[in-house]
Amino acid sequence: MGAVVSEDLVTEYLAAGPKRGADRAVLLAHGAGSDMHGAITTAVADALAAAEIPSLRFNYPYRSAGKKAPDRPPVLTAATREAVRELARRTKLPVDRLVIGGRSMGGRYCSLVAGAEEEPVPALGLLLLGYPLHAAGKPEKERADHFPRLRMPVLFVSGTRDSLAEKTRLVEAAKRVKGKTAFQWLDTADHGFRPLKSSGHTMDEYLEDVARVSAEWVRSL
Repeated sequence: MGAVVSEDLVTEYLAAGPKRGADRAVLLAHGAGSDMHGAITTAVADALAAAEIPSLRFNYPYRSAGKKAPDRPPVLTAATREAVRELARRTKLPVDRLVIGGRSMGGRYCSLVAGAEEEPVPALGLLLLGYPLHAAGKPEKERADHFPRLRMPVLFVSGTRDSLAEKTRLVEAAKRVKGKTAFQWLDTADHGFRPLKSSGHTMDEYLEDVARVSAEWVRSL
């Protein structure tokens, strides 16, 4: 693990998988209440490493500073772009061979830089693990205005009980994406991918499923 300084932006990184020789690599950004060691992104990184695909996880600046409240949007955006550049530098791959994404907030900011009106990141694909279509308690304000500018393949992995992205609304919003979209639904799982006990599924089972499907999708691009 190392640190990169860009002006006053400090971000910690954690790499996994082969250091050279791969033709693609994956950036995994964490959710608002987690960090780069979160269970979901770690499971995906391990599955990618087993498939000989390098990945890079990172902490947003507020996590590196030991804070709980996320940074303001410009800082999150800048840190995401910095992480994309760092992954390209480490793997010596062009940006269009990078899959970017991650968990909830992190995946959202990866989608925002990929669908930016100015200097969009031309990623190979977007991996969105629990995309937060709206903020808690604010379903009327969807976070999908940039979807029409997404021209790369997108994989949405979501729970059918996600309070931040009801299934039919997420499917409808995803129709605005210009690239090919795919979905992996986790039966009765909430935003944190926790299923109801009555479903017969477990969190560990879903972590394994998410990791496997993510790695297979990245490999298929």
